[in-house]
Amino acid sequence: MGISSIGIGSGLDVKSIISQLMAIEQQPIAQLQTQASSLNTKLSAFGQIKSQMANLQDMAQKLADQSNWNAMSVTSSNASAITGTATEAAAATSFSVEVSQLARAQAVGSVALPSASPVGAGSLHIDLGNWSTGTPPVFTAGGTAVDVQVGATDTPSQIADKINAAGAGVTATVLKDTAGDRLLLRSNATGESSAFRIQALDSMGNQITSGTGLGQLAYDPANVATGGMSLTQTALNTKATINGVAVTSQSNTLNAVAGLTLSVSQVTTAPVEITIQRDTSAAKKAINDFVTSYNSINAALAEMTRYDPATKTAGTLQGDSTAVGLQTALRRLLSGNGPAGTPLRNLSDLGVEFQSDGSLQVNASKLDTALKKSDDVKNFFTAAAGESALKGMALRIKDFADGLIGVNGALTSRTNSIQSAINRNSKDQTNLQDRLTQTQTRLQAQYSRLDATMGSLTALSNYVNQQVTLWNKNSNN
Repeated sequence: MGISSIGIGSGLDVKSIISQLMAIEQQPIAQLQTQASSLNTKLSAFGQIKSQMANLQDMAQKLADQSNWNAMSVTSSNASAITGTATEAAAATSFSVEVSQLARAQAVGSVALPSASPVGAGSLHIDLGNWSTGTPPVFTAGGTAVDVQVGATDTPSQIADKINAAGAGVTATVLKDTAGDRLLLRSNATGESSAFRIQALDSMGNQITSGTGLGQLAYDPANVATGGMSLTQTALNTKATINGVAVTSQSNTLNAVAGLTLSVSQVTTAPVEITIQRDTSAAKKAINDFVTSYNSINAALAEMTRYDPATKTAGTLQGDSTAVGLQTALRRLLSGNGPAGTPLRNLSDLGVEFQSDGSLQVNASKLDTALKKSDDVKNFFTAAAGESALKGMALRIKDFADGLIGVNGALTSRTNSIQSAINRNSKDQTNLQDRLTQTQTRLQAQYSRLDATMGSLTALSNYVNQQVTLWNKNSNN
């Protein structure tokens, strides 16, 4: 019978022998795996630093953004009557505002009409424009008229739907009461120039002036004296004074001052003081966000480069020249002086102060005091100059970050180098694993031959022993 398993013929634990030999052969691949783990940990660490540096660059960009420094705020002594917003174009100033009239839309209403009864065929000719104050008032058209066709069987509700679909600048509503349906029309916009006239025309295109039939839906005081729609609200402009100077507006919004929009909601009984001043809230937020971002990367670098003598453990990047150099360069950069021409020498003059662990902390009251001269703080961060050393702090930090995380930046080069090492390591592991497979195959073949040979020798030895025993037995007999 042939030998079915290695070791049976020889009696040796061949499987264990090969396993121990392969364990020795595999030591180099174990070293490569350990090295790969370390490289991947470093790559992850530098990836985190790059991400935090990109965030720091974004925060520096916001500090350099002029809109965060040029914002203006508006305060009102009577916010229930007047509020306002200002753009960068507004100047810091103050003035008094009085409102004598609010803008409103024209509104008219018909007499009660039977809800299911038509008023007759024809059309409603709707014009937007102005009404004079005479008696009767005179209408001056100011836009393109719209004709709404009315069918012989149209009810008030159907007529309202047609008016609303026509885009005539008015909105129709049906009010139902015990007397019937009343058709109500209102201008879509406020102001005297958004008033409207409605002329009723018969099927031949002639104006109906009787105030009967379709004429009941006309509003044209100069031609329909009675029977047409009644005026329920006159179109008005907002009327106000700014420091005693009269201003008007079609809406309840005043844009009489450059860069300023005032919204009025009440007629005033006393002057309302409006103050426009520099809004420092956006700049303050940008500074605080920058400090938070810097502290994140500072803490990460401190943790990654530290060595704990108590536990004798090193950080992921302990001793790494790129990480240690970045930590030093960042602190040196933020400790530097401000640009020429600004009275602020460094961040601490703004209330942004270094702590013993290298982090930054904002002294809120000191920052508020510095922001009272916001132009100085703005220049400290945003001043543009020909030489990098004279640029505003935010611009310098932005340039510094770009030099680290750009295509050819130091952090980018470092991560690329680590990734290349990981790729080489992976290739080395693959090649070594192939050699190990070949070695294991060779050892199994060698021990198979040895096992077969030793099995044959053992069988021969047993046969010889049997023959000797027989000879000895026969000789004794």
